[in-house]
Amino acid sequence: MPTPSAQPLCVRTLADLNAEIRALVEGGLGSLEGRQEYERLLVEWGYAVQDGVVEAA
Repeated sequence: MPTPSAQPLCVRTLADLNAEIRALVEGGLGSLEGRQEYERLLVEWGYAVQDGVVEAA
């Protein structure tokens, strides 16, 4: 598990990340690059969600 200092800074909103993920999935994940981008976006989305939970607490 990455340490907190290794977490990427999330400058995009959850809505922006969600829209990018949806567009990528709609376009298909047939290529290796597409799957890698999808995984990267999911990680970024997860950190954004986690940050939102911490801020709400």
